[in-house]
Amino acid sequence: MVNRVFRAALLSMAACGLALAAHAQTPAPAAPAAPAASAAPAPADADPVVARVNGEAVHRSDVQRMVAQLPPQVQQMPLEMIYPAVIEQLVNSKLVAEAGYKANLAGTPEVKDEIKRAEERAVQRAYIQKEVQSRITPAKLDEAYQAFLKQNPAQEEVKASHILVEKEDEAKAIIAQLKKGGDFAKLAKEKSKDPVAAEQGGDLGYFTKDTMVEPFADAAFAMKKGEVSKEPVKTQFGWHIIKVEDKRTQPQPTLDEVKPQLEQQLSKDIVTNVVDDLRKVAKVETFQLDGSPMPKEEPAPATDAPKAEEPKKN
Repeated sequence: MVNRVFRAALLSMAACGLALAAHAQTPAPAAPAAPAASAAPAPADADPVVARVNGEAVHRSDVQRMVAQLPPQVQQMPLEMIYPAVIEQLVNSKLVAEAGYKANLAGTPEVKDEIKRAEERAVQRAYIQKEVQSRITPAKLDEAYQAFLKQNPAQEEVKASHILVEKEDEAKAIIAQLKKGGDFAKLAKEKSKDPVAAEQGGDLGYFTKDTMVEPFADAAFAMKKGEVSKEPVKTQFGWHIIKVEDKRTQPQPTLDEVKPQLEQQLSKDIVTNVVDDLRKVAKVETFQLDGSPMPKEEPAPATDAPKAEEPKKN
């Protein structure tokens, strides 16, 4: 099963040209297989060799790179489960690449063009990364955080429990029991048809007004702390008896909690600004699909200015 899913993913990669691009970008190893005598030895387990193909080493980092290219559903599998299939494909890829080099395909125009395009993509990513990292300063993050807090003000929250039944008469009977001193949590476990809340004695935890259906939310937020609803509340789910346990202002998230979200938004803005700035100083010419000049835009027809109304004569 694992091999079938994995092979399907690899075939998809091959169809998109990812496997060829990965090998075409590196016609020769980026560094010698054995470290130079003058180089400091790397830690023994930093990037161990996991296979050799005609003497060329395959490292753990090669496995990690291939896994990172696979679909999310495959990436979520334990590495130990897909490792044999990854190794098999890496070995196959090395053998095919080696055969391609022996056939002198690395110098063909098609491969050179693909290498050039892959290099451009890598340089684009590196430049954008550099610009984003240099522009997301602590001051910018704090400014974005303060704006986030203003746009997402703290909301009131209610902590409530409920008992949900099907009929109004049943709900009224439970309210009568509660008025006589009945235990809310016990009655919720015995009578509520909300199984999840019933297990907790009817406890729904803290919630904001917009997370509950309107009649229920309106009733709960209108009640005081410690109060039990005097009349049943009807919703599409049935009839509710509500007990308000607590009220509070929802705590706002800390900077650390929303930092990834803020960084993502700032990154989008920065990328847009970077591209806009580059276009301002660039000479850009665009043509039609067949290479012919773009048609000139016709100026919008001038519209006559509205005439001032003449004063009415008496």
